[in-house]
Amino acid sequence: MITATHRQERTFLPSEQQCPFCPRPDDPNAEVPVADYEVAVIENRFPSLCTPPPLPTVESNAISQVRPSEGRCEVVLYTPQHDATLSDLSVRHLRKLVRVWADRYAQLSALPEVEYVYIFENKGKEVGVTLTHPHGQIYAYPFVPELIQRRHEAMRANPEVVREWLRFEVEEGKRVVWRNGEWVLVVPFFARYPYEIHIVPERPVANVAEADERHLDDLAEALRVASRKLDSLFGFSMPYILSLVQHTEPWSTLTVEITPPYRTATKLKYLAGSEAGCGVFINDTLPEETAAELRAARHE
Repeated sequence: MITATHRQERTFLPSEQQCPFCPRPDDPNAEVPVADYEVAVIENRFPSLCTPPPLPTVESNAISQVRPSEGRCEVVLYTPQHDATLSDLSVRHLRKLVRVWADRYAQLSALPEVEYVYIFENKGKEVGVTLTHPHGQIYAYPFVPELIQRRHEAMRANPEVVREWLRFEVEEGKRVVWRNGEWVLVVPFFARYPYEIHIVPERPVANVAEADERHLDDLAEALRVASRKLDSLFGFSMPYILSLVQHTEPWSTLTVEITPPYRTATKLKYLAGSEAGCGVFINDTLPEETAAELRAARHE
């Protein structure tokens, strides 16, 4: 758990005229004091982690152990267009975005205080977004989060586990949504959310920094297809959480996971007792059926 009380005062759903992520060349105090940009990376003004960190406000003891919140928090601005979304961006533009991810992952992973780099995007008020300008975030943690650690322990124990699972999905085909030369879009048989999409590489790659040019180019296309299919599913711009799960170890396999909160066009999936209390997700749909819906959804 991280305590960051100053985040209570962070910007909350400003108008376009007040958006801190829009270009403002006449305002030297703006987050982006330039006339234009393509993809930009800035420091988070309300970070959960920072270097150097402030001293803890409570003392550590055997029961409640405390450490400084050392690390980095960055914001990745996808485009200067305030009302755009990931699905509005061209493949050419997304190729630049994934290369920015790769650069930041490499730079942050090399820092001595950083143990894990998490690249993600929160999209939509339904998942708690406080700034609607298209952007993602990067958290460079001084530890490996417990959920990620459990996943990586499974991959360390069997480096082929992701390959074996992907081979199973491709052979069955029922849950595969789309594929190009390098990546497969699949609603996994263990999906927690009805329209959860995993983007998995056909050739193993541990993280975006180690991906070759073809990996990155095809990942950009896969991201656009996935986001456009989700947007066309119910006829509105689909909220989601997008996560890059990756590591610097050779046994790891990069996976991009997109978890939309809607289970129908008018109903959200809430995390209730079983999910929040026990971590046991209950999916109200069959992955085979939702994958078929996503296959049929437009992405042109």
